[in-house]
Amino acid sequence: MQELLTFVAKSLVDHPDQVVVRMTEGEAIILNLRVAEEDMGKVIGKNGRIAKAIRAVVKAATPKNSKPVFVEIGEDDD
Repeated sequence: MQELLTFVAKSLVDHPDQVVVRMTEGEAIILNLRVAEEDMGKVIGKNGRIAKAIRAVVKAATPKNSKPVFVEIGEDDD
């Protein structure tokens, strides 16, 4: 999942070197996507359409009997 999200995010942004995906695992898997401030609009999209599409792709790629996977999107902390 982490590699898929990284690939999709790097394909969308102008600064692919600043894309960072961190995974936290508990009862669910949380993928935390961080991008450069200038790229936030490209990852979220108008009315959140791109973000919803990213989440849909990750959900579709999640195996049926595994933990649920959630994607959180934010700015890079640099």
